[in-house]
Amino acid sequence: MAVDRDIEGAVAVLHAGGLVAFPTETVYGLGADAGNPVAVRKIFETKDRPATHPVIVHLADAVQLASWARDVPEVARKLAKQFWPGPLTLILKRVRSVSDAVTGGQDTVALRVPAHPVAQQLLARFGGGIAAPSANRHGRVSATTADHVRREFGAAVDCVLDGGASQVGIESTIVDLSGATPALLRPGWITAVEIEAALGTRLAVPGADAPRAPGTLAAHYAPRTPLTLAEGDLAIELAASLVRQGKRVAVLARSARQPLLQGLEWMAAPQDAAGYAHALYASLRRLDESGCDAIIVEQPPQAAEWAAINDRLARAATGSSVPDET
Repeated sequence: MAVDRDIEGAVAVLHAGGLVAFPTETVYGLGADAGNPVAVRKIFETKDRPATHPVIVHLADAVQLASWARDVPEVARKLAKQFWPGPLTLILKRVRSVSDAVTGGQDTVALRVPAHPVAQQLLARFGGGIAAPSANRHGRVSATTADHVRREFGAAVDCVLDGGASQVGIESTIVDLSGATPALLRPGWITAVEIEAALGTRLAVPGADAPRAPGTLAAHYAPRTPLTLAEGDLAIELAASLVRQGKRVAVLARSARQPLLQGLEWMAAPQDAAGYAHALYASLRRLDESGCDAIIVEQPPQAAEWAAINDRLARAATGSSVPDET
């Protein structure tokens, strides 16, 4: 676990315009001083991330909202009070001083206050906002441990703070508050039902004019090994069929029925949504590194508490079919 001297070193790196990977309760972030456009562009270069894809600015507390957003509606204060620190990102109209490097050239900015104690210490001592997408190559599986970050980037990142495995394991919920009606842009561990209960109103479906938001591309969170989602018995049948064709197959299963087949890498996933989310990216990374020809994931339930997990898996399945140009 990162200690005081590690935090102070990370703060110095940020002030110098360098990159710091740090833990949050969702996933690890690859951070730079959000007030330094040159430093922020290093994030994009290191991740191979499109410049038009915005990043989330992490803040120490909700008091800093006014430094980043020119219009903070009452609904934003209400959600911040209930869910911050925590895995909720709010999209608001930006103040003029926020750079295009952070917003992807849009008139909106994504903001959140993370709950992880290391992230909180880092932000409090740094004093400003830290722009930080997930600490992985663009479109690939997010990092949930410091080791994932080191293996992904090596010496390209100036400082990696170790805060253990991320507790939640999937990215924050994103709610757009820049328009007339709050809209859900990305599901996360804080569910739409919880947000609607806090607001006392239904969340809108994003329209064509909704802001671009992190992690909402159709292809994202993907292993390099082709990944297929399939229902219970079909997942097992598909895995068996591929093995009979001489393929090596990795399965992320919810079923306890493991076929007795050679060439099958079997991983039993937690049965509960919280446990599944916590382990998801580490599981996908392990299966991706197993040397198999295909990954089969048994489709989780369609219940509300599984919405964010199903969102990530659907994007991972799409992304794994996209040629890797990095």
